[in-house]
Amino acid sequence: MKKIASLLSVAVLAGVITLGAYKLFIEEPQTTSDIVLKPQSSLPVYTPTTYTAAANSGIDFTEAAERTVHSVVHVSNKQEYTQPRNMMEFLRGGGQRGGTIGSGSGVIISGDGFIITNNHVIDGATEIEVALNDNRKFTARVIGTDEKADIALIKIDANGELPYIAFGDSDATKIGEWVLAVGNPFNLTSTVTAGIVSAKARDIDERDSNPQSFIQTDAAINPGNSGGALVNIHGELIGINTAITSQTGSYVGYAFAVPSNNARKIVEDIMQYGSVQKGILGVSGRSINSLNKETIEEFDITTTEGFYVGGVEFESGAEKAGIKSGDVIKRIDDIKINKFSDLSGYISSKRPDDVVQVYLLREDKEITVPVKLIKSVTFDIDRLGIQVKNASPKDLKKYKAKNGVVINRTLTQEMRRYNIEGLVISEIDDEKVSDIEDVKRIFKNKSPNERVSIVFLDQKGERNRFIFD
Repeated sequence: MKKIASLLSVAVLAGVITLGAYKLFIEEPQTTSDIVLKPQSSLPVYTPTTYTAAANSGIDFTEAAERTVHSVVHVSNKQEYTQPRNMMEFLRGGGQRGGTIGSGSGVIISGDGFIITNNHVIDGATEIEVALNDNRKFTARVIGTDEKADIALIKIDANGELPYIAFGDSDATKIGEWVLAVGNPFNLTSTVTAGIVSAKARDIDERDSNPQSFIQTDAAINPGNSGGALVNIHGELIGINTAITSQTGSYVGYAFAVPSNNARKIVEDIMQYGSVQKGILGVSGRSINSLNKETIEEFDITTTEGFYVGGVEFESGAEKAGIKSGDVIKRIDDIKINKFSDLSGYISSKRPDDVVQVYLLREDKEITVPVKLIKSVTFDIDRLGIQVKNASPKDLKKYKAKNGVVINRTLTQEMRRYNIEGLVISEIDDEKVSDIEDVKRIFKNKSPNERVSIVFLDQKGERNRFIFD
């Protein structure tokens, strides 16, 4: 019996050895899709880049690149100055002439030579030179600018039709969508980089008095690319490359573009009206996720997404439509609203008298109200770093004032530390003011270095005088 068992063991062992040899030397290797071989080495391992991922997914950037590279230009900003070389030239004028040159990119948006770029690219220029992708050069003139949105419209006169990029719908752009950033940073002909849309309605600095709503992308954008094009895979313009977030000044993975719907509206306003027409909804507030526990409990807020309305402006479209403090805006038209940059970004693409559908949540009830946008009625006193608006009867009653304008916003970091937003200004240089037209008239007649005296009223109705030298 033991002999039989021994023979059986030898047979099994021989079979295993024979099968192993067959597998090792004779059988063709089989591939399977669910086996991953992990390298045992500690050396760097190749990781597919976004470009390889795009190629593997069958996306072809060549058509979009061919459609756009010839429509992106190099923009040179030339500024002349005279530097006195001695005291005599300083007192009598004269000196050595010189010039500083800044540069960026621009996008041709019409065949007759209209070009959109960033305002900071051409700001302060005494001469603007545009170099096309075929190396032709032209002198451009400024048609109009929107400093707050950092958009400028310039024009060149060239013989014949110029290649241009058509506007796309930036609202339809989706997170994760492939995009190309096209720029002409060093006048070396246009350069193309690829990436995806990382986020929408991004506000770089929510503490800023001028909230922006950018498209964020990981397509490489460096200094000199400002004013260039962000396009989708169809070659449609969906943004104007504007800024990067970097401690070194160079691209580190985050870049931002003004949405094309906003840029297009600014350009059309400049061409049609000569200035930007700004419509406002007339609400202030915060995103739901930034509210404290006390506010959430006080207004019995049960949703975790949306924009909480903290205040409604006097005689605004929101007030006339019945929007109240405590309401939560969930959507405007087809745009989902979670934060102020969502709201401001979409409204910035609209004009006064446009009507938008606002979807609200009020005491757990869904309400839809049409709101007619009104023209922004504010005035920036740049010298003082504040923005004022007309005061409502409620504002005047609150501060026990008979007349005045309200400080709507502080424009500088220095003024923010005084916490004066919402206060009423009743007098400027001992002259009573009742609306922003009074404020405009007073500052129109003042010299830049002239002293300014302003009377504020606090909540007790007490007068506080500030002197600005």
